[in-house]
Amino acid sequence: MHGQDAAQNEFRMTDGDLARWRQIMGRLEAQIDAGILPPGARLPTEAQMAAEFAVNRHTVRRALEELQRAGLIRIEQGRGSFVAEDVLDYRISSRTRFSEWIRRHNKEPSGEVLRLEEIAADTTIALGLQVPQGAPVVLVERLGFADARPVSIGSHHFSATALPGLLAALRRNPAISDALATVGVLDYRRAVTRVSARMPTAAEAALLRMPRGRPLLVGESINVDGAGRVVEYGIARYPTPRVQIVFEP
Repeated sequence: MHGQDAAQNEFRMTDGDLARWRQIMGRLEAQIDAGILPPGARLPTEAQMAAEFAVNRHTVRRALEELQRAGLIRIEQGRGSFVAEDVLDYRISSRTRFSEWIRRHNKEPSGEVLRLEEIAADTTIALGLQVPQGAPVVLVERLGFADARPVSIGSHHFSATALPGLLAALRRNPAISDALATVGVLDYRRAVTRVSARMPTAAEAALLRMPRGRPLLVGESINVDGAGRVVEYGIARYPTPRVQIVFEP
């Protein structure tokens, strides 16, 4: 309670000339700093805060937007506002696996298959997989979670000709490494990684529970087997500032 009293006192001592939204922002920031609102905690609703501070919801919304801009909270459309968690370092090395990355942060990995089908390779996919344009490609698109928090959308592409039976294997077991092992690819490594940034589409923002105004990190990768043959061409999207990419030798 001592931390809570300090936060309340700080709010009472705020210069009366400050705009009301700045006072609300200062109060919430003090509660976050004091640990009263821990990482991941859901903030009161806009209506609740408007009643508490005797202001309109627009004033509350301005305070929340500024806190989000400062990286202290995240606003999820339709779900509310939450105190920002620690950033997850996604370390890119020769052997990068989603589940290992998440467990390294003491979180539980899980995934949801968004698409699993055979498609025709467009120019980009054909170049990445080193197959002719229009060649049959197995696509598995997954939404990845860390402790039920979405942290990635991954589009994984494989040559259906080079890896016969992979689509059926993925339908039986969506774990990519396990499915590849059933068709003879016992291990694979990262050969190429390219990283760029762009703003999310409406669909991506909804899946990743992130605002449209924050950028995505986009990782384009090529994985090869022990003989150097291309196994996978992937495109992954990560929400900032929830994830940052770190390159390892």
